Amino acid sequence: MARFTRREVLEQSLLAAAAVAVPAVPALASEPSGPRAGANELLRIGVVGVRGRGLAHVSTFSNFKDCQVVALCDIDPNSVHEATKRVETKSGKRPAYYPDFRKMLEDKSIDAVSIATTNHTHSLFAIWAMQAGKHVYVEKPVSHNVWEGRKAVEAARKYKRVCQTGTQCRSSKGLKEAMAFLHEGKLGKVKVARGLCYKRRTSIGKKEDGPVPAGVDYDLWLGPAPVRPFNPSRFHYNWHWHWDYGNGDLGNQGIHQMDIARWGLGKKELAKKAVSVGGRLGYEDDGETPNTQIVWLDYGDSELLFEVRGLETDAYREAKIGVIFHCEKGYMVNPTYTSATVFDPDGNKVQTFAGGRDEDHFRNFVDCVMGGKPGELNADIEEGHLSSALCHLGNVSHRLGELKATYKANPFPESEAAADTFHRMKEHLDQNGVKATLSQVSVGRTLSIDPKTETCVGDAEANKLFTREYRAPFVVPEQV
Repeated sequence: MARFTRREVLEQSLLAAAAVAVPAVPALASEPSGPRAGANELLRIGVVGVRGRGLAHVSTFSNFKDCQVVALCDIDPNSVHEATKRVETKSGKRPAYYPDFRKMLEDKSIDAVSIATTNHTHSLFAIWAMQAGKHVYVEKPVSHNVWEGRKAVEAARKYKRVCQTGTQCRSSKGLKEAMAFLHEGKLGKVKVARGLCYKRRTSIGKKEDGPVPAGVDYDLWLGPAPVRPFNPSRFHYNWHWHWDYGNGDLGNQGIHQMDIARWGLGKKELAKKAVSVGGRLGYEDDGETPNTQIVWLDYGDSELLFEVRGLETDAYREAKIGVIFHCEKGYMVNPTYTSATVFDPDGNKVQTFAGGRDEDHFRNFVDCVMGGKPGELNADIEEGHLSSALCHLGNVSHRLGELKATYKANPFPESEAAADTFHRMKEHLDQNGVKATLSQVSVGRTLSIDPKTETCVGDAEANKLFTREYRAPFVVPEQV
């Protein structure tokens, strides 16, 4: 197993400490995205963020004969050893290591970068990479807020880069066939698409601020977020539950199901209205984001409902992490990343679709880069932006909500389906012994959205949360 010596770690830490001297934005590149290479050439890839999901990026790209992972980047040198071992095992070569992503982008031999970092750096890193001439695979959600996601789309178009979103269900054979069935109208009109994120999450506890782990470049990790003391409750993985860096489970696990729901509805824009109800219930800890949440997204001619449940719960129509499409002539249940089953109005099974692997999505990206065909991406950056933005709408509504005496009333008077979902949420909390009081449940602000401008109509406070204050030099530019 490849290991870094103490001297190597020290040298990399010194490089990270000098990061302030690195230009904030790499040199621009404007050459068109034609075919990248011949059949016998390699696509040279750098992976940034190599814990957790990033390890899957490293392993999958290393398995492709026409790819080579030539560089790794992570602000924590302690996280690089396993990724290095996997690359060496496959290629026989040790990848370069960069503590600072901007230094990786200076390597002109790298054709593409794969981004599996914290949510609050996804759009920024994708934009920087495309400006530096790299093609991009960026994990979900593609953005931390609505505005920067659109900027990532603009960058892909301006620099003619291939930019794939990490919503791998888009490459699933089973789901593509299921969506075709739905779009052909064989169940009639889709009235409600219901996304489910019923994923048990336990308390992250309460922890005191403390020292930064040895070797970690905490300033680089913070990136565009405000400076604050290091706390393990805001670091590895737990950052998902803090607004500065993550988007809760709505934008973590839930973005997959949000994307499938929008895909099934056939919508290519944001909803016209958004309302959220929920809170962080059942325990008190350092987390900020809801573990119980309903988001209602109104498209006018159809509805998208999303449910987050982090406490113990039963499945809904045999699904816990999935999507249910309520249609005129029956319903379809998508309970996994690769399957869906159609039922008639009486609940009799009509047809099942299945098939697909995680690596199919990475393969689609590689094929589009090598062939110079961004139009054949299964999850182009704009698809990722729209689905991510729907998650952001729900969270903005929640963050502007009020703890008021409407918990026992119906906060969704315009939607029978949402009102029923609210009733089931209350039953769910009762079953968990949670006495959800007015001091816990936030009834979100109703947001009226202009889908063309992707802004909130007449609500400056909401629009402020559609973007963020960026900490220099980690700034998403107005003009990409």
